[in-house]
This record gives sequence, structure tokens and C-alpha cells, in this order.
Amino acid sequence: MTPGLHQLKRTIDAHFPQLKYFVSLTRLDRPIGIYLLLWPTLTALWIASEGWPGWHLFLVFVLGTVLTRSAGCIINDLADMKFDGKVKRTLERPLVSGKVDPLAALFVAGGIAFVSLLLVLTTNSYTVYMSVFAVIIAVIYPFMKRFTHLPQAFLGIAFSWGIPMAFTAVNNEIANVAWLLLIANLLWVVAYDTQYAMVDRDDDISLGIKSTAILFADLDRSMIAILQISFLLTLLLIPRSVDLSVYYYFGLCGATGLFIYQHYLIWNRSRELCFEAFLNNHWVGLSIFLGIVVHYATI
Repeated sequence: MTPGLHQLKRTIDAHFPQLKYFVSLTRLDRPIGIYLLLWPTLTALWIASEGWPGWHLFLVFVLGTVLTRSAGCIINDLADMKFDGKVKRTLERPLVSGKVDPLAALFVAGGIAFVSLLLVLTTNSYTVYMSVFAVIIAVIYPFMKRFTHLPQAFLGIAFSWGIPMAFTAVNNEIANVAWLLLIANLLWVVAYDTQYAMVDRDDDISLGIKSTAILFADLDRSMIAILQISFLLTLLLIPRSVDLSVYYYFGLCGATGLFIYQHYLIWNRSRELCFEAFLNNHWVGLSIFLGIVVHYATI
């Protein structure tokens, strides 16, 4: 960080001391969730638009991704307050540490959701209806770890719902390729969120929280590999519906190499390296998105 940015940060902290806690609450200081939600959504938007979608839809989906992920993080922390204080990784979260009042957090989440609604209202009625389902899934997901070992599947639906919404926003209908993209993304989300759950597995077992990392047990690495291979195979079906050039396959090759590297990281199930493998998925999504962008830029 440059001296100028250091000074700006000190000035903001001095005049708005609570702001950094709300930034932490929304995870804007940890944008990995934004990336993991954004790349598949933009990939779908590019395919639906057959290239550049225009500034309106581009900004709607980029800003909508940032806002909905931020609101989702707040909902998740409100739901997990009684657990986060007992998990090593989440001890310092603002709600647990008392830096942010739960009611204030709820108001912030509501405000963010309202702005997201204003954005989606600039599209069409079909996309607005689709967004209602997205909100329902976002609210339900944080509670699933209490009832099922597959909360990652619910997260997969939540993190994939921007895909059909991109198609409805562009064409006012959902093409078959959108469902292929959604299925592929769901498989990928379960894979990388299992890596994430491996970080907290010991804490989750002691607290009675369920996850795919606990369900898969010693088969965790094998199941992640199966999910990743299934993800890639599903994406190989996309060119049957959409005429894609070699650049798309370059993107898939990049993703394959990154998956191999992730298995190197998680081999000994180290907490730190499992988390690093999870973060690496940002580059997987970006690799596939860039393959799509270059394809449409060169036709």
C-alpha cells in the first residue's frame, strides 16, 4: 500500500471508526466470494449476449454480485453468531466480537438488499421474479448446516442462480445451455466449498455442524476430484449448444491445471493449504471467463 493510501486509510479510520467493522462484516476486504460468484455469472452473460452485453447489464450484474454477496455474508453471520465464537477462523468477526450490533447489521443487510432490488428492476419482469428465488435461497442457506451434510449444495444453487438470471436479462428466456452452466457451476461450488469446509472440519465436528467435508471423511480428496472432473466434463458439453472456438478450450485447460495444483495443496489436509486451495478457485473461474471473452472478441 502506498503512503497516500495509508494516509487515506488513517483519515477514514479517524473520522469513521466503525466503518472498518462494517467492511469486515460485508467481507468487502476479502473479495474471494465476489470473484467466485462473479466469474460464472459474467461467463453466462457473455454467452447469452454472444459477446459484450453492454454497460447497463454489465454494471447491473457486477454491482448486483457485490451487493448480494455482501448481504449474504451479513445474513450468514447473523445465523452463525452462536457458532462463530467457538471456531478459530471466525473468532474476530464483528458480530461475535461485539464491534457491530446485530440490529444494525440487519438494517445494513436490508439496505443492501433494497439497492439490489433497484438494480434488478432496471431489467425485466422475468429477471425480477428470478431474483425472488435468489433471495429465498440466500436466506435459507446459512441454516442448512444444522440439518444436512450438504449445505454446500444449497450454496451451489445460490452461487449459480445468477446464470439463468443473466439469460433472462438478455433474452427474456432461459436457454438450455444456461442449465448446463448452472449444473457445472453447482458441481464446482460443492468442490471448492468442501475445500473450505476442510479448514473448519475439527471445529464443526465438535459443534455438531454438518458439511460435505465431514460427510466425505477420508474420501474428501477423491470426492473433490470427482466433482471437479464432472464440472469439466459438463463444460465440455457446452459447445454442443454454443459454437465456441479453441480459446474456450484453452480456458478449460487452465482450469484443469489449477485443479491439479489444488490437489497438491490439499494432499496433507493442512488447514492453511486447504484454504489456499479454496482461494485458488478464483483463477479457475477467471480462466474460463477469459476463454469466453477472447472467443467472442475474435469472431
